[in-house]
Amino acid sequence: MPEHFIRDEVVPNGYLHIGHAKAICLDFGMAKEFNGHCNLRFDDTNPTKESQEYVDAIMRDIHWLGFDWGQHLYHASDYFEQLYQWAVQLIKAGKAYVDELTADEMREHRGTLTEGGRESPYRNRPVAESLDLFERMRRGEFDEG
Repeated sequence: MPEHFIRDEVVPNGYLHIGHAKAICLDFGMAKEFNGHCNLRFDDTNPTKESQEYVDAIMRDIHWLGFDWGQHLYHASDYFEQLYQWAVQLIKAGKAYVDELTADEMREHRGTLTEGGRESPYRNRPVAESLDLFERMRRGEFDEG
């Protein structure tokens, strides 16, 4: 029988609550029932709202619930470089672009159930320009948003 892997993803921006405990028990319990593994993955992609204190507390609480992830501990931030490279590939292939619309402008361009939306005026910007802007964003030259 093939190995089964199940993932439990937690955002380390607070302490666990009963809903988290339920999901953890289901995920880890199912992995145990089918002789598999449960990967514990921290979605640590928003450093302004996350802290090591929450990571430590979550890991303690999962152990308290009677579960262990063994060697299957992952952090989304471990993959930032790969995600960045994939984004660059998409830009080079003309499948992605840097959009400078504000959140309000995006809402105005978005369609509804009965009406189609409008294209962003940045959709057809040159690939080289999007690549330059994307790299500058990575270096922190722009405010978030």
